[in-house]
Amino acid sequence: MFNGKNILITGGTGSFGKKFTKILLENYSPNKIIIFSRDELKQYEMAQEYSERCMRYFIGDVRDAPRLKKAMKDVDFVIHAAALKHVPIAEYNPMECIKTNINGAQNVIDAALDNEVKKVIALSTDKAANPVNLYGATKLASDKLFVAANNLSGSQDTIFSVVRYGNVIGSRGSVIPFFNKLLNEGANKLPITDIKMTRFFITLEAGVNFVLKNFERMQGGEIFIPKIPSMKIIDLANTMAPNLPHDIIGIRPGEKLHEIMCPADDSHLTLEFDDHYVITPTIQFSAKRDFSKNLLDEHGIHVNQGFEYNSGTNHTWLKEDELKNMINNFTE
Repeated sequence: MFNGKNILITGGTGSFGKKFTKILLENYSPNKIIIFSRDELKQYEMAQEYSERCMRYFIGDVRDAPRLKKAMKDVDFVIHAAALKHVPIAEYNPMECIKTNINGAQNVIDAALDNEVKKVIALSTDKAANPVNLYGATKLASDKLFVAANNLSGSQDTIFSVVRYGNVIGSRGSVIPFFNKLLNEGANKLPITDIKMTRFFITLEAGVNFVLKNFERMQGGEIFIPKIPSMKIIDLANTMAPNLPHDIIGIRPGEKLHEIMCPADDSHLTLEFDDHYVITPTIQFSAKRDFSKNLLDEHGIHVNQGFEYNSGTNHTWLKEDELKNMINNFTE
């Protein structure tokens, strides 16, 4: 599907963008992979690792609509990964988060429509479901923009979908590298927000492969959600440092005890497939779409009324040996 195509990744120097680029280069022969991001040092460093002829590095910010429009010229597929993601920082700098996560999302949509991009997938987060923090609220707004964008295409073929998943194991700013840093510095205890806190977790490779598969599945307007395991943060701490005590520091500004990916209020819109869920649009499109069967001929069924996909009540949990392997794979 990606052979001979031009692919643009916003926020492409982040953890997701680099892994996505690696997997694309290993498995496909794209014409161009365009890394669109605002940090010249990260672009320079990424270019040392990925210097294939198909690679292009564009300095730009999703807040800058004209630059986005130029960058998307002749692009076939867009992955929108750029965002301000740090929950407490967003609470203290709300307007900056809004400018990037909401205004930037609309700029991506407008540039894609202007250039007649074929398919766009925007990355979302579990924090966008029933949000209690500004970051989650901006990502919910972004999700709504990308779903509604399917009504802006008119007669052209551009379609938009969203992928929502939980915490990425080992990504920048996540808990494993944070705990590792403390342990390497000789910490005599690990900070835990709450002993009951749970989170959804997915490996970076699984996240990338899920996005790639959804480019094949998408009809436009879906929010794709993978079935992934949950983990108790205290179990992670005990696995990484079984002999260290914990310092219970309390929930930070804007945090939840558990995360949700499919809210109960959306259960009437939610379909269950073998390895994922789909939240269908609340709005009608001009062309009717049957979301119960995707373009890979996979079939989904409606979930029960009131169904909620919650990290605290998930049926799948990471076991201790899986946690150890996950930590070892990250630290090797």
